[in-house]
Amino acid sequence: MIARPTIAIVDDDVAVRNAMGRLLRSLDFGVQLFGGGQELLRCASLRCLSCVITDAKMPGMDGFALIEELRARNLDMPVIFMTAFAHEGFAQRATAMGATCVLYKPFQDTDMIQCLEKALRPRKTGSPSP
Repeated sequence: MIARPTIAIVDDDVAVRNAMGRLLRSLDFGVQLFGGGQELLRCASLRCLSCVITDAKMPGMDGFALIEELRARNLDMPVIFMTAFAHEGFAQRATAMGATCVLYKPFQDTDMIQCLEKALRPRKTGSPSP
C-alpha cells in the first residue's frame, strides 16, 4: 500500500490556509497547516512531508528564507510558492531557489492541482545506470 502524500501549507492568512487545506483533503492528501515558516520548522514530522506550499510574503520568516532553511537542513521536498505581490523577477528568483511552481493569488483550484501533480512526480536522481 502506498502512503498518501502529506502536504504542508504555510500561510499567515488563516482563511487561505483553511481553504487550501479543504481543497487538498478533498483530493485525499494528508494536510498539515502552519501559520508561518518557524512553525513549520518546529514540526516533528518535517522530514515526512511530501511537499511544502508556502506564501512568499509573511511576517517574520518569508517563503524565501523558509526554502533556504529547508535546504540548509538537507530537506529537498518540492516547494510551491504562492504570492499576491507579483513583481518583476519574483518567479525567476523562486525557481532559482528550487521552487517547483509559482502561483499568483488569486488562482484557480486547477492551477494548484497542476502544480501539485508536477511537484509530486517522481524525480530523477543521479545519472542513468549503464
